[in-house]
Amino acid sequence: MTQSTATRGTHTRAEILSQPRCWADCIRAVDAWEPVAQINNYFSDVEEWLFIGCGSSYYIALSAAASWTAVTGQRARAVAASEILLYPDLVMMGTKKFAPVLISRSGRTSEVLRAGEWLAQQKIPTFAISCSPNQPLEKIATTTLLLPAADEQSTVMTRSFTSMLLSLQYCATQLKKDELLAHALRRLPDATSGLLTDLHPRIEDFVSAHTFDDYVCLGQGPLFGIASESTLKLTEMSVSYAQCFHTLEFRHGPKSIVSPRTLITFLLSETGYEAECEVLEEIKGLGGTTLVVTNRADERARESADLLVELQLDLPELARLAPFLFAGQLTGLHTGLKKGLDPDNPKNLSRVVILDEDESPERPQHAAF
Repeated sequence: MTQSTATRGTHTRAEILSQPRCWADCIRAVDAWEPVAQINNYFSDVEEWLFIGCGSSYYIALSAAASWTAVTGQRARAVAASEILLYPDLVMMGTKKFAPVLISRSGRTSEVLRAGEWLAQQKIPTFAISCSPNQPLEKIATTTLLLPAADEQSTVMTRSFTSMLLSLQYCATQLKKDELLAHALRRLPDATSGLLTDLHPRIEDFVSAHTFDDYVCLGQGPLFGIASESTLKLTEMSVSYAQCFHTLEFRHGPKSIVSPRTLITFLLSETGYEAECEVLEEIKGLGGTTLVVTNRADERARESADLLVELQLDLPELARLAPFLFAGQLTGLHTGLKKGLDPDNPKNLSRVVILDEDESPERPQHAAF
Protein backbone atom coordinates (compact mmCIF):
# COMPACT_ATOMS: atom_id res chain seq x y z
CA MET A 1 0.00 0.00 0.00
CA THR A 2 1.36 3.40 -0.98
CA GLN A 3 1.80 5.83 1.90
CA SER A 4 0.11 9.23 1.82
CA THR A 5 2.17 12.38 1.36
CA ALA A 6 1.77 13.20 5.06
CA THR A 7 3.28 9.90 6.21
CA ARG A 8 6.17 9.55 3.74
CA GLY A 9 9.44 9.09 5.60
CA THR A 10 7.76 8.96 9.02
CA HIS A 11 9.71 5.97 10.28
CA THR A 12 13.04 7.16 8.88
CA ARG A 13 12.64 10.60 10.41
CA ALA A 14 11.76 9.17 13.81
CA GLU A 15 14.62 6.69 13.70
CA ILE A 16 17.18 9.37 12.78
CA LEU A 17 16.01 11.61 15.58
CA SER A 18 15.96 8.75 18.10
CA GLN A 19 19.70 8.05 17.77
CA PRO A 20 21.03 9.64 20.98
CA ARG A 21 18.44 7.81 23.09
CA CYS A 22 19.16 4.58 21.25
CA TRP A 23 22.91 4.94 21.82
CA ALA A 24 22.35 5.09 25.57
CA ASP A 25 20.32 1.87 25.39
CA CYS A 26 23.06 0.17 23.36
CA ILE A 27 25.85 1.15 25.73
CA ARG A 28 23.80 -0.34 28.58
CA ALA A 29 23.40 -3.48 26.48
CA VAL A 30 27.17 -3.79 26.06
CA ASP A 31 27.69 -3.23 29.79
CA ALA A 32 25.21 -6.04 30.49
CA TRP A 33 26.73 -8.38 27.86
CA GLU A 34 28.79 -10.90 29.81
CA PRO A 35 30.91 -12.17 26.87
CA VAL A 36 32.52 -8.75 26.40
CA ALA A 37 34.90 -9.69 29.21
CA GLN A 38 35.64 -13.01 27.51
CA ILE A 39 36.46 -11.78 23.99
CA ASN A 40 40.15 -11.71 24.82
CA ASN A 41 39.85 -15.39 25.80
CA TYR A 42 38.21 -16.28 22.48
CA PHE A 43 40.80 -14.30 20.53
CA SER A 44 43.80 -14.43 22.84
CA ASP A 45 46.50 -14.67 20.18
CA VAL A 46 45.02 -12.34 17.54
CA GLU A 47 47.34 -10.60 15.10
CA GLU A 48 44.62 -8.86 13.12
CA TRP A 49 40.89 -8.12 13.37
CA LEU A 50 38.72 -8.40 10.26
CA PHE A 51 35.46 -6.41 10.28
CA ILE A 52 33.12 -7.99 7.75
CA GLY A 53 29.87 -6.65 6.30
CA CYS A 54 27.86 -5.73 3.21
CA GLY A 55 26.50 -2.32 2.18
CA SER A 56 26.00 -0.09 5.21
CA SER A 57 27.44 -2.82 7.43
CA TYR A 58 30.65 -2.72 5.37
CA TYR A 59 30.82 1.03 5.97
CA ILE A 60 30.41 0.36 9.69
CA ALA A 61 33.34 -2.01 9.28
CA LEU A 62 35.49 0.75 7.74
CA SER A 63 35.01 3.13 10.67
CA ALA A 64 35.02 0.37 13.28
CA ALA A 65 38.31 -1.07 12.05
CA ALA A 66 39.97 2.35 12.14
CA SER A 67 38.61 2.94 15.64
CA TRP A 68 39.66 -0.52 16.84
CA THR A 69 43.26 0.02 15.77
CA ALA A 70 43.35 3.46 17.36
CA VAL A 71 41.93 2.21 20.67
CA THR A 72 43.55 -1.22 21.04
CA GLY A 73 46.77 -0.78 19.08
CA GLN A 74 45.97 -3.99 17.19
CA ARG A 75 45.88 -4.12 13.42
CA ALA A 76 42.34 -4.12 11.99
CA ARG A 77 40.79 -3.78 8.55
CA ALA A 78 37.38 -3.86 6.88
CA VAL A 79 36.49 -6.55 4.36
CA ALA A 80 33.39 -6.88 2.21
CA ALA A 81 31.84 -10.30 2.87
CA SER A 82 31.82 -11.03 -0.85
CA GLU A 83 35.62 -10.70 -0.96
CA ILE A 84 35.98 -13.55 1.52
CA LEU A 85 33.63 -15.68 -0.59
CA LEU A 86 35.27 -14.93 -3.95
CA TYR A 87 38.91 -14.19 -3.05
CA PRO A 88 39.63 -15.83 0.32
CA ASP A 89 43.33 -16.30 -0.43
CA LEU A 90 43.78 -12.60 -1.12
CA VAL A 91 41.89 -11.61 2.03
CA MET A 92 43.75 -14.02 4.29
CA MET A 93 47.23 -13.65 2.77
CA GLY A 94 49.74 -12.76 5.46
CA THR A 95 47.17 -13.24 8.21
CA LYS A 96 47.84 -16.30 10.37
CA LYS A 97 45.86 -15.49 13.49
CA PHE A 98 42.88 -13.18 13.07
CA ALA A 99 39.54 -12.39 14.66
CA PRO A 100 36.56 -11.92 12.30
CA VAL A 101 33.76 -9.57 13.34
CA LEU A 102 30.53 -10.28 11.40
CA ILE A 103 28.20 -7.28 11.06
CA SER A 104 24.55 -7.59 9.99
CA ARG A 105 21.54 -5.58 11.18
CA SER A 106 19.15 -8.41 10.36
CA GLY A 107 21.36 -11.37 11.18
CA ARG A 108 20.22 -12.82 7.86
CA THR A 109 22.34 -11.17 5.16
CA SER A 110 23.29 -14.03 2.86
CA GLU A 111 26.88 -13.07 2.09
CA VAL A 112 27.70 -12.40 5.75
CA LEU A 113 26.18 -15.75 6.72
CA ARG A 114 28.14 -17.54 4.03
CA ALA A 115 31.36 -15.83 5.11
CA GLY A 116 30.61 -16.88 8.69
CA GLU A 117 29.94 -20.47 7.59
CA TRP A 118 33.21 -20.57 5.64
CA LEU A 119 35.12 -19.25 8.67
CA ALA A 120 33.42 -21.85 10.89
CA GLN A 121 34.54 -24.58 8.48
CA GLN A 122 38.09 -23.31 8.94
CA LYS A 123 37.52 -23.60 12.72
CA ILE A 124 38.03 -19.86 13.14
CA PRO A 125 36.02 -18.33 16.03
CA THR A 126 33.90 -15.29 15.14
CA PHE A 127 32.35 -12.34 16.96
CA ALA A 128 29.05 -11.06 15.52
CA ILE A 129 26.97 -7.93 16.08
CA SER A 130 23.32 -7.61 15.04
CA CYS A 131 20.07 -5.88 15.92
CA SER A 132 17.81 -8.92 15.46
CA PRO A 133 17.78 -11.79 17.97
CA ASN A 134 17.14 -15.44 17.12
CA GLN A 135 18.48 -15.19 13.58
CA PRO A 136 20.90 -17.49 11.70
CA LEU A 137 23.94 -15.31 12.44
CA GLU A 138 23.73 -16.20 16.15
CA LYS A 139 23.95 -19.88 15.34
CA ILE A 140 27.04 -19.42 13.20
CA ALA A 141 29.05 -17.01 15.37
CA THR A 142 31.06 -17.99 18.44
CA THR A 143 29.57 -15.07 20.35
CA THR A 144 27.02 -12.40 19.35
CA LEU A 145 26.28 -8.93 20.66
CA LEU A 146 22.59 -8.11 20.13
CA LEU A 147 21.21 -4.55 20.01
CA PRO A 148 17.43 -4.93 19.52
CA ALA A 149 16.80 -1.32 20.57
CA ALA A 150 18.65 -0.17 17.44
CA ASP A 151 16.53 -2.05 14.90
CA GLU A 152 14.31 -0.09 12.49
CA GLN A 153 10.97 -0.29 10.76
CA SER A 154 12.23 1.57 7.71
CA THR A 155 14.25 -0.10 4.98
CA VAL A 156 17.44 1.96 5.22
CA MET A 157 19.88 1.74 8.10
CA THR A 158 20.14 4.90 10.19
CA ARG A 159 20.17 4.39 13.96
CA SER A 160 21.30 0.78 13.53
CA PHE A 161 24.42 2.02 11.71
CA THR A 162 25.52 4.51 14.35
CA SER A 163 24.47 2.21 17.22
CA MET A 164 26.48 -0.76 15.96
CA LEU A 165 29.48 1.46 15.26
CA LEU A 166 29.30 3.07 18.69
CA SER A 167 28.88 -0.33 20.38
CA LEU A 168 31.94 -1.73 18.61
CA GLN A 169 33.93 1.31 19.68
CA TYR A 170 32.71 0.77 23.23
CA CYS A 171 33.69 -2.91 23.10
CA ALA A 172 37.20 -1.82 22.10
CA THR A 173 37.41 0.41 25.18
CA GLN A 174 36.36 -2.49 27.38
CA LEU A 175 39.04 -4.77 25.93
CA LYS A 176 41.72 -2.11 26.26
CA LYS A 177 40.32 -0.88 29.59
CA ASP A 178 40.31 2.65 28.17
CA GLU A 179 38.02 4.25 30.72
CA LEU A 180 38.60 7.78 29.40
CA LEU A 181 37.17 6.98 25.96
CA ALA A 182 34.50 4.72 27.45
CA HIS A 183 33.31 7.59 29.63
CA ALA A 184 33.26 9.91 26.60
CA LEU A 185 31.12 7.43 24.65
CA ARG A 186 28.72 7.17 27.58
CA ARG A 187 28.43 10.98 27.55
CA LEU A 188 27.75 11.16 23.82
CA PRO A 189 23.94 10.54 23.92
CA ASP A 190 23.24 13.50 26.21
CA ALA A 191 25.79 15.68 24.43
CA THR A 192 24.15 15.24 21.01
CA SER A 193 20.38 15.20 21.66
CA GLY A 194 20.05 18.98 21.35
CA LEU A 195 22.43 19.09 18.38
CA LEU A 196 20.25 16.75 16.35
CA THR A 197 17.07 18.63 17.22
CA ASP A 198 18.61 21.92 16.07
CA LEU A 199 20.17 20.47 12.92
CA HIS A 200 17.01 18.87 11.54
CA PRO A 201 15.20 22.09 10.47
CA ARG A 202 18.45 23.62 9.17
CA ILE A 203 19.03 20.70 6.80
CA GLU A 204 15.37 20.72 5.74
CA ASP A 205 15.57 24.43 4.86
CA PHE A 206 18.89 24.00 3.03
CA VAL A 207 17.56 21.14 0.89
CA SER A 208 14.37 23.09 0.16
CA ALA A 209 16.37 26.10 -1.07
CA HIS A 210 18.72 24.21 -3.43
CA THR A 211 18.56 21.81 -6.35
CA PHE A 212 21.58 19.66 -7.12
CA ASP A 213 22.61 17.43 -10.01
CA ASP A 214 25.47 15.68 -8.22
CA TYR A 215 26.39 14.83 -4.65
CA VAL A 216 29.82 14.09 -3.19
CA CYS A 217 30.88 13.32 0.37
CA LEU A 218 34.50 13.53 1.49
CA GLY A 219 36.23 12.17 4.59
CA GLN A 220 39.56 10.76 5.74
CA GLY A 221 40.66 8.16 8.29
CA PRO A 222 37.84 6.90 10.53
CA LEU A 223 35.52 9.41 8.84
CA PHE A 224 35.85 7.74 5.43
CA GLY A 225 33.34 5.06 6.47
CA ILE A 226 30.98 7.83 7.63
CA ALA A 227 31.41 9.63 4.31
CA SER A 228 30.67 6.39 2.45
CA GLU A 229 27.50 5.85 4.45
CA SER A 230 26.42 9.48 3.96
CA THR A 231 26.69 8.92 0.22
CA LEU A 232 24.64 5.73 0.44
CA LYS A 233 21.87 7.47 2.41
CA LEU A 234 21.46 9.98 -0.40
CA THR A 235 21.39 7.25 -3.00
CA GLU A 236 18.93 5.06 -1.13
CA MET A 237 16.50 7.65 0.21
CA SER A 238 16.44 10.08 -2.70
CA VAL A 239 17.51 7.97 -5.72
CA SER A 240 20.26 10.53 -6.34
CA TYR A 241 23.66 9.99 -7.91
CA ALA A 242 26.27 10.36 -5.19
CA GLN A 243 29.96 9.59 -4.85
CA CYS A 244 32.42 9.27 -1.98
CA PHE A 245 36.16 9.98 -1.95
CA HIS A 246 38.96 10.46 0.52
CA THR A 247 39.10 14.23 0.92
CA LEU A 248 42.53 14.81 -0.54
CA GLU A 249 41.87 12.33 -3.37
CA PHE A 250 39.08 14.55 -4.68
CA ARG A 251 41.72 16.82 -6.18
CA HIS A 252 43.00 14.06 -8.41
CA GLY A 253 40.42 14.06 -11.18
CA PRO A 254 36.98 13.97 -9.50
CA LYS A 255 36.96 17.74 -8.91
CA SER A 256 36.14 18.12 -12.60
CA ILE A 257 32.44 17.69 -11.71
CA VAL A 258 32.40 20.71 -9.36
CA SER A 259 29.75 23.33 -10.08
CA PRO A 260 27.15 25.31 -8.12
CA ARG A 261 24.77 22.38 -8.70
CA THR A 262 27.20 19.92 -7.07
CA LEU A 263 26.78 19.53 -3.32
CA ILE A 264 30.12 18.59 -1.78
CA THR A 265 29.92 17.55 1.86
CA PHE A 266 33.18 17.84 3.79
CA LEU A 267 33.65 15.87 7.00
CA LEU A 268 36.57 17.80 8.49
CA SER A 269 38.53 15.81 11.05
CA GLU A 270 40.59 17.23 13.86
CA THR A 271 43.68 15.21 12.92
CA GLY A 272 43.68 16.24 9.26
CA TYR A 273 41.95 19.60 9.61
CA GLU A 274 44.59 21.82 8.00
CA ALA A 275 45.05 19.71 4.87
CA GLU A 276 41.32 19.00 4.50
CA CYS A 277 40.44 22.67 4.90
CA GLU A 278 42.81 23.50 2.04
CA VAL A 279 40.77 21.19 -0.20
CA LEU A 280 37.57 22.84 1.02
CA GLU A 281 38.87 26.28 0.07
CA GLU A 282 40.01 25.01 -3.31
CA ILE A 283 36.63 23.45 -4.12
CA LYS A 284 34.75 26.52 -2.95
CA GLY A 285 36.98 28.57 -5.24
CA LEU A 286 35.87 26.37 -8.15
CA GLY A 287 32.24 27.27 -7.47
CA GLY A 288 31.00 24.18 -5.64
CA THR A 289 28.21 24.32 -3.07
CA THR A 290 29.58 23.06 0.25
CA LEU A 291 28.12 21.50 3.37
CA VAL A 292 30.79 21.34 6.08
CA VAL A 293 30.60 19.16 9.17
CA THR A 294 33.32 19.59 11.78
CA ASN A 295 33.65 19.77 15.52
CA ARG A 296 34.79 23.38 15.59
CA ALA A 297 35.42 25.57 12.54
CA ASP A 298 37.95 28.31 12.01
CA GLU A 299 37.37 31.37 9.85
CA ARG A 300 38.53 29.62 6.68
CA ALA A 301 35.93 26.90 7.02
CA ARG A 302 33.23 29.42 7.86
CA GLU A 303 33.96 31.47 4.76
CA SER A 304 34.00 28.37 2.53
CA ALA A 305 30.82 26.71 3.84
CA ASP A 306 27.38 27.30 2.37
CA LEU A 307 26.03 25.35 5.33
CA LEU A 308 28.22 24.83 8.39
CA VAL A 309 27.48 22.17 11.00
CA GLU A 310 29.60 22.48 14.13
CA LEU A 311 29.27 19.62 16.61
CA GLN A 312 31.04 21.55 19.40
CA LEU A 313 31.52 18.45 21.50
CA ASP A 314 34.06 18.48 24.33
CA LEU A 315 34.90 14.84 23.74
CA PRO A 316 37.89 12.98 22.24
CA GLU A 317 37.94 12.84 18.43
CA LEU A 318 37.17 9.10 18.23
CA ALA A 319 34.08 9.55 20.41
CA ARG A 320 32.60 12.00 17.91
CA LEU A 321 32.40 9.75 14.83
CA ALA A 322 28.70 8.84 14.93
CA PRO A 323 27.31 12.43 15.00
CA PHE A 324 29.18 13.22 11.77
CA LEU A 325 26.53 11.11 10.02
CA PHE A 326 23.54 13.24 11.09
CA ALA A 327 23.87 15.71 8.21
CA GLY A 328 24.11 12.99 5.56
CA GLN A 329 21.12 11.09 6.93
CA LEU A 330 18.95 14.21 7.09
CA THR A 331 20.07 15.37 3.64
CA GLY A 332 19.06 12.02 2.19
CA LEU A 333 15.71 12.12 3.98
CA HIS A 334 14.72 15.62 2.91
CA THR A 335 16.07 15.28 -0.63
CA GLY A 336 13.90 12.19 -1.03
CA LEU A 337 10.85 13.94 0.37
CA LYS A 338 11.47 16.94 -1.90
CA LYS A 339 11.46 14.60 -4.90
CA GLY A 340 8.13 13.13 -3.85
CA LEU A 341 9.63 9.80 -2.75
CA ASP A 342 9.06 7.74 0.38
CA PRO A 343 12.41 7.32 2.20
CA ASP A 344 10.85 4.58 4.34
CA ASN A 345 10.43 2.39 1.26
CA PRO A 346 13.07 3.22 -1.38
CA LYS A 347 12.78 2.05 -4.95
CA ASN A 348 14.00 -1.51 -5.62
CA LEU A 349 15.03 -2.06 -1.98
CA SER A 350 13.93 -4.15 0.98
CA ARG A 351 15.50 -4.57 4.39
CA VAL A 352 17.66 -7.66 3.82
CA VAL A 353 19.62 -9.25 0.99
CA ILE A 354 18.65 -12.91 0.98
CA LEU A 355 19.85 -14.71 -2.11
CA ASP A 356 17.43 -16.96 -3.95
CA GLU A 357 19.19 -20.20 -3.20
CA ASP A 358 18.98 -19.62 0.56
CA GLU A 359 16.27 -21.54 2.35
CA SER A 360 14.16 -18.63 3.49
CA PRO A 361 10.56 -17.54 2.95
CA GLU A 362 11.77 -14.00 2.19
CA ARG A 363 13.70 -13.78 -1.08
CA PRO A 364 13.83 -10.14 -2.29
CA GLN A 365 15.43 -9.63 -5.68
CA HIS A 366 16.93 -6.30 -4.68
CA ALA A 367 17.60 -5.12 -1.18
CA ALA A 368 19.39 -2.76 1.14
CA PHE A 369 21.90 -4.30 3.46
